[in-house]
Amino acid sequence: MSSHHQVAGNQLTLLQNGSAFFPQLRADIDAAQHSIYLETYIFAADETGRMIADALQRAAARGVAVRVLLDGFGSAELPQHWVDELRMAGIEVQWFRREVSPFTLRRSRKRRLFRLHRKLAVMDGEVAFVGGINIIDDIPGYSDFTMPRLDYAVRVQGAVAGEIHAAMRRLWDLVSWANFRRRGKAIRRLVLEKDEHAGASDITFLLRDNLRHRRDIERAYLRAITGAQREIIIANAYFLPGRAFRRALKHAVRRGVRVVLLLQGKVEYRLQHHATHALYDQLLLAGAEIYEYQASYLHAKVAVVDGQWATVGSSNIDPFSLLLAREANLAIRDAGFAAELRASLLDAIANDAVRIGKEYGGTRNFFDRLVARLSYGVVRLLTGMLGNRRHGS
Repeated sequence: MSSHHQVAGNQLTLLQNGSAFFPQLRADIDAAQHSIYLETYIFAADETGRMIADALQRAAARGVAVRVLLDGFGSAELPQHWVDELRMAGIEVQWFRREVSPFTLRRSRKRRLFRLHRKLAVMDGEVAFVGGINIIDDIPGYSDFTMPRLDYAVRVQGAVAGEIHAAMRRLWDLVSWANFRRRGKAIRRLVLEKDEHAGASDITFLLRDNLRHRRDIERAYLRAITGAQREIIIANAYFLPGRAFRRALKHAVRRGVRVVLLLQGKVEYRLQHHATHALYDQLLLAGAEIYEYQASYLHAKVAVVDGQWATVGSSNIDPFSLLLAREANLAIRDAGFAAELRASLLDAIANDAVRIGKEYGGTRNFFDRLVARLSYGVVRLLTGMLGNRRHGS
């Protein structure tokens, strides 16, 4: 059972997996009195989707203003009758970049990859959720797994929830304008709106967008890594760090810091999976420990540094998250919260992961190496085409 942590006047609760997250989200939706904002990449037409959709409809029936923002690609399979049902209940539903096809040549192909990958919810501006968990059944329905995806979210009660509420309102307004073909004016307004953090807080709500906050999440990671003195644990579903990030990890090992990477052990997306393997040799040679999660898909995007700093959110350490998608993470400086997340990760490593040994490179045949290098090359090429000249490869 997760414990509550008081941090800078906010109450934080770490939620592991959908089994902890969805009942809490439903309870807070049912308790909402004025407003609910929900953003997700995937909203699935399954039991979990039905549970959350029903709760949202109950809230709308009580007179709560409910706004749901769905990614046009991630939630493309949500049947239209589900959306109609939500709207008939009085819920406002908007789509972030809903195209007929992601391959249509109209406008820039680059823009097709700009996705809403955030997983956020806020009730009454007072209770919020930040994490990596989509609205989809905990155990992947398209697999043979009996274990849920490993993923995390944080429930926040306090002033930071108000900050998250403001950010969600801004994006809702931006998408509203864009849907009315008034994109330019909306973007100018968004840029003019101040959204800076005063000093280094114990809780920082980190956004990644293509305007003011292009590198905020990456910089937060790099600051934590370069300041690490004892230990860095990173659990990431899609791990393809750029040169600066890899250099920071290697320097940390040289300083005597233990660097532990918990990565995807099951092939979910072949390109990213093979491309990540192209980096194993150099990371292992540098002295990093690599573990591959075996129990189910690893969906986590979290890290703990020195048992003091932690981050939980939607951003992977790969070019698609760090350079293209809209992401949201929470960075928390609190020993109690960091210790709880660290214990959870160490448990997953001990019980549900296998360590990749230093002899890894020698056991791979020429074909495996070639596939890894080619996959990595394709990702680099895609990233280069998208203008990532400064911090790719």
